[in-house]
Amino acid sequence: MHTELILYVRDQARSRDLYRILLDRAPVLDVPGMTEFDLGGCKLGLMPETGIARIITPPLPHPQQGHGVPRCELYLLVDDLEAALGRALLAALRPVAPAADRDWGHRVAYFADPDGHVIALAAAIEP
Repeated sequence: MHTELILYVRDQARSRDLYRILLDRAPVLDVPGMTEFDLGGCKLGLMPETGIARIITPPLPHPQQGHGVPRCELYLLVDDLEAALGRALLAALRPVAPAADRDWGHRVAYFADPDGHVIALAAAIEP
């Protein structure tokens, strides 16, 4: 089994550029309608809201109706949290909660992308 997580985005090019900076890697696929980043064992896809709307509406609401509403959390466990935080700011992600030690053993900072997806950048707390 291969896993791919797909985020519905308003502007594919804007999101591609943002995630390219945040993830510090180029997409492995970038065509109209889908951008994919290989995360090592998983892929992150970016699909325009209008593209998925053709498939899922009318049984489900058009994704544009939920713009800015937190839709999911992308939890990225990184080796270098400070570098990841710098890339998040460079990518112009909106800060939500500063880095803090959490009771599950990670130091985590929360951001939001322009579409309302929550991005958690985390690193294991050293014992």
